[in-house]
Amino acid sequence: MATFLYRLGRSAFRRRHLVTLIWIALLALAGVGAASAPAATSSSFSIPGTEAQKAFDLLEERFPAAGADGATARVVFKAPEGGKMTDPANKAEVHKAVGALKSGSGQVANVTDPYTAQAVSRDGTTAYIQVSYKVSGMELTDATREALEKTGDEARESGLTVEIGGDALQTVPQTGAGEVIGVIVAGVVLVITFGSLVAAGLPLLTALIGVGIGVSTITALANALDLGSTTSTLAMMIGLAVGIDYALFIVSRYRAELAEGRDHEEAAGRAVGTAGSAVVFAGLTVVIALVGLAVVNIPMLTKMGFAAAGTVAIAVLIALTLIPALLGYAGKRVVGRKAREAGEAREARKARGAGDARGAGDAREAGDARQAAASVPAADKPNMGTRWARFVLRRPVTVLLVGVLGLGAIAVPAASLEMGLPDDGAQPTSTTQRRAYDLLSDGFGPGSNGPLMVVVDGDKAAADRTVTDIKGLDGVAVVTPATPNKAGDTSIITVVPKDRPSSVETENLVHSIRDTTGDDVLVTGATAMNIDFSQKMNDALLPYLALVVGLAFLLLMVVFRSVLVPLKAALGFLLSVVAALGAVVAVFQWGWLGSLFGVEQTGPIMSMMPIFMVGVVFGLAMDYEVFLVTRMREAYVHGERPAEAIVTGFRHGARVVTAAAVIMIAVFAGFIGSSEQMVKMIGFGLAIAVFFDAFVVRMAIVPAVLALLGRTAWWLPSWLDRALPNVDVEGEQLRTAAPEEDERELVRV
Repeated sequence: MATFLYRLGRSAFRRRHLVTLIWIALLALAGVGAASAPAATSSSFSIPGTEAQKAFDLLEERFPAAGADGATARVVFKAPEGGKMTDPANKAEVHKAVGALKSGSGQVANVTDPYTAQAVSRDGTTAYIQVSYKVSGMELTDATREALEKTGDEARESGLTVEIGGDALQTVPQTGAGEVIGVIVAGVVLVITFGSLVAAGLPLLTALIGVGIGVSTITALANALDLGSTTSTLAMMIGLAVGIDYALFIVSRYRAELAEGRDHEEAAGRAVGTAGSAVVFAGLTVVIALVGLAVVNIPMLTKMGFAAAGTVAIAVLIALTLIPALLGYAGKRVVGRKAREAGEAREARKARGAGDARGAGDAREAGDARQAAASVPAADKPNMGTRWARFVLRRPVTVLLVGVLGLGAIAVPAASLEMGLPDDGAQPTSTTQRRAYDLLSDGFGPGSNGPLMVVVDGDKAAADRTVTDIKGLDGVAVVTPATPNKAGDTSIITVVPKDRPSSVETENLVHSIRDTTGDDVLVTGATAMNIDFSQKMNDALLPYLALVVGLAFLLLMVVFRSVLVPLKAALGFLLSVVAALGAVVAVFQWGWLGSLFGVEQTGPIMSMMPIFMVGVVFGLAMDYEVFLVTRMREAYVHGERPAEAIVTGFRHGARVVTAAAVIMIAVFAGFIGSSEQMVKMIGFGLAIAVFFDAFVVRMAIVPAVLALLGRTAWWLPSWLDRALPNVDVEGEQLRTAAPEEDERELVRV
């Protein structure tokens, strides 16, 4: 592989004009496709195999008027102090609002009058209008939402307190601010790392091109493939992360090759042949993690995973082709001006000294051989990575114990993990959704914010028996009479729990109803759907983890020609992910340091969080593992002792891995400022997971374990060594290839 990628890198460097034009043309083509494609709508959400989904399917078939899969809104009214919602003036305002909502949009399916639907509180101070829509919350038009908000504003003018809850006001989370912050921080870190604006700009430019092509392609195909308006969010986040990482790795290796005295074309070829091999395998681990989301068997997640995996594949191709092409344009500007001038002055002094000793001809030959090295500082100067590696080698047991015990302590809260989906009760108190939630809780009880919909597949007698059975269960506040369809073979019963929708008590009530009633009775609604979704994600976690870690283990065994190194990589990843989940539980479920991160309401952890963190963090963790340890493996294969190889790996890779990790932490941390609880939780969880994995696991635990294992770390049974393909990630063949042969093969590429 290294030889093939070496030829590819040199070919891209030589044919830089053609390669650059091809990528620009692809970006333009994707952009035109995105601009001309129909606007994406919300992806149809389904959870195959769950009772809640079966109930929705039954309702769609026999009770389409129920609007079970459409958005809902609740316009909640509270009378002024001393007043009642049954007062004539207040009653007139509510009826006016009902009329306005019915005529406000063609997307409205049904509007209930609180005075005929028993939606007035016992003390008469609170009432609410239930609005059902024909489409989901993300498919509602701006005009529909504006009509809803206008109705509330007009009712407030009469002196009533009016708040609006439900998913009708749901919009796609806006993440642009977080991405902008991440790009700015990435630019600053890259400038500090490389000391050159050109070198810093290349990873940013190529990452943005890759994300542009990937997201534009998703946008162009969204309507045809039912990808939905949120599918591009994950692709953008992951594409930006790996795009910067991969380009950073190639550019860093290119500069190192220049420092060893190679000309620019040769340096580009060797950078792609060595670091590019690491990029290919790192990219494969990310693709495995994202495509593996298909095992969850939730179509929306499967599509998101495949779309993000496609963006990662584009990032890999760009790193292997566009980066060397742009390096051809950059020339010596890939290093800073001061470094170039210092190097040129140093080489000039060396050339003059060589001339005095060997004559002008020898000096000219020596100067030509070191011409590329004149543009960069010496590579063997001890840096922070070297000093840190030597520190770990002196105290491997201490570093290992501190790292493992520290992450283990942080992981303890993960044992109390409770999963669910946040509702309006998790919104900031400044939002109208949260205020509507609180008004309903005060007036009708917490369970009124998440009523259960019980579907009876049978006649009226079966429905009446079901009502009687449910009334006898604990945790039930209200059970409405059964409402049959026109054919009389299906009925709907509304059950209001005593506790809030996301509580354990409500989850227990759902299970009690299902256990008490027969197979012809199905529990659904938003609350039941959330419970089933959480259970589905929980059941899929172990199979997903086994698939992803197992395939990556085999892949890393091919890369490192070792059994223990991949095992150490997988165990270290699991430790960092569990520690990150512990931190998430401590902040968002227990409320520790909640005010620091803007957490106003504690509650269960979003049920997607564990699998989402495994998929995203695993890919990024393997990026750092592959890039850092392949340099160690390369040094070991080329004759260095195990301890020397660790130092070499850190000398060349620690600064780059640190820069990549800081960039990713900044990108993810930018989402913590979001007002959306889910976005805030994802940003915090990913940022802290990358911090743990990059700085504790990869930079501390990994070298400590390798130091203790010594040569055993690179052990591989002879029979397995013969069975595994030799992909030559270390670039051993590049050292033995004849220059003339390289030239002939390059011509054929």
